[in-house]
Amino acid sequence: MSLEFLVASAIAMLVAGGIYLALRGRTFQVVLGLTLMSYAVNLFLFAIGRLIVDRPPLYAKDVVEHADPLPQALVLTAIVITFGMTALTVILSLRSFLESGSDQVDGMIKTDGEGAS
Repeated sequence: MSLEFLVASAIAMLVAGGIYLALRGRTFQVVLGLTLMSYAVNLFLFAIGRLIVDRPPLYAKDVVEHADPLPQALVLTAIVITFGMTALTVILSLRSFLESGSDQVDGMIKTDGEGAS
């Protein structure tokens, strides 16, 4: 089993789990789904820089070949953007919960089943 197959499988599982959770009705699950999808994007950005083993990530004088620093910079930027987006989503979810009294995405309180309160 190759490294590329494992990384592609991990990206696919993260995206599938993220989509499943993002389509749920509760706000916490939506936040978790968005976080999983952001991890998948970060892993994808790493993968576009080629998966090379045993090469140093930083420049050194005695090293001839090193890893591409551009995907690393993109992932670092994506992590910062994801942190901000997650914080905004959590704040919006909390505000929605405080105003409506429900953690449902549409703000409606279900009378039967899972969302009963």
